Amino acid sequence: MASARFSSWPDEYASKVMEPEAAVRLIYSGNCVAIPIGSITPNLCEALFARGDELHDIDLVVCAPFVDPGWFEPGHPSFRTHVELFNTSVARRSVNEGRSDFVSVPFSRRFKATRERGGGRFDPDVVLLSVGPPDRFGFCSFGISMWNKASYARQARIVLAEVFDGYPRTGGANQIHVSEIDAFVPGGAPRPLPGRLTPEFPMAIAGYVNELVKDGDTVQIGTGAMTAQLILAGGLKGREELGIHSEISVPGMNDLVLRGVVTGSQKTRHPGKFVATALTASTTEEIEFIHENPVYEVYDVEYTNDIQVIASHDNMLAINNAMSVDLTGQIAAETIGSELWSGPGGQLEFVIGALLSKGGRSVTVLPSTARDGEVSRITFQHEPGTVVTVPRQFADFVVTEFGIARLFGKSDRERAEELISVAHPDHRAELRRQAEKG
Repeated sequence: MASARFSSWPDEYASKVMEPEAAVRLIYSGNCVAIPIGSITPNLCEALFARGDELHDIDLVVCAPFVDPGWFEPGHPSFRTHVELFNTSVARRSVNEGRSDFVSVPFSRRFKATRERGGGRFDPDVVLLSVGPPDRFGFCSFGISMWNKASYARQARIVLAEVFDGYPRTGGANQIHVSEIDAFVPGGAPRPLPGRLTPEFPMAIAGYVNELVKDGDTVQIGTGAMTAQLILAGGLKGREELGIHSEISVPGMNDLVLRGVVTGSQKTRHPGKFVATALTASTTEEIEFIHENPVYEVYDVEYTNDIQVIASHDNMLAINNAMSVDLTGQIAAETIGSELWSGPGGQLEFVIGALLSKGGRSVTVLPSTARDGEVSRITFQHEPGTVVTVPRQFADFVVTEFGIARLFGKSDRERAEELISVAHPDHRAELRRQAEKG
């Protein structure tokens, strides 16, 4: 059976290549169609949306929406849209105006209900994926972005794939066989995402984070405006023998591999390997560096974000963003008041995993103010409707451009003092007044 699978795949692949309009004919009214995070499928999306007048009652579940053919704006009655785990500017207005639902579930436990309880609310009938062309054995790479594509493919009845030339191949579990996909449609060339340091980045944040990093740490850095620039600003400067076990990589990480700063030599799991579920490649040269480089191993987010897996790394250092932190240490990273901006992603999983790790720490970074200094992000109380991403008992280090607040194990009064000390000086007096009154 295995030999037949490897020898017959070219004919099977050729029989499954079709135009997007033909591929989406495999989708029927009443289906649940999933587009996992990292699935860049504009041609399939356009073709499916074009069938809107023929179809009805399609549940569309999208994580971190990348394209919108029209089902978010202006919307279409055939599509019930649901944003899963992480919102973006593509669907932000639709979610906040109530035309799309938001679905929150731990990344690493997305299919727990399906596997243990006889079915989940949004079990997919059809999944749309992006992959590279098959290799000589018939395996297609998920490129630099795996996430839970493989998990979705195992759950779905129909798997449709948009093929992009130039997707790099990595180690780990970052592949799917031609036999597991029902239709292939042409995509294009992958688009590198530029990584650069913006002028408004508060450089002092990187300096304070650097004080908390130790040689030999295994590091996770989350998504966000501050963390995306942390390495470029020198957040890991001068450190040696670092390891990576992360949900994503951020700009500058590949350069640390190239320069021998990230070696993974001290990692408890996967020693010598750079482990993530999604990689960052800011240039075509970085894509070429990643391609078939044995250092990189990409796994399903069910593995990378598993709290038990994270905690099994000694000296695990988790670094993530926040929108605001109140004086008790509650960390809000998803909403501005009741307005959903992003989502929980894997932040809480890494925070808890790092704190369970022997020698592990969790660092939350944020600028001290918003709206040109008018609003303090260190706040007495969060605005009504704010979603708390990290409960206060898991708050550890909080870093702004004014210093490091050390919260773990402190009383509420001590926490307030620590956080006020890293707030912007213009807001400290008012925060003290509120804390004394409150």
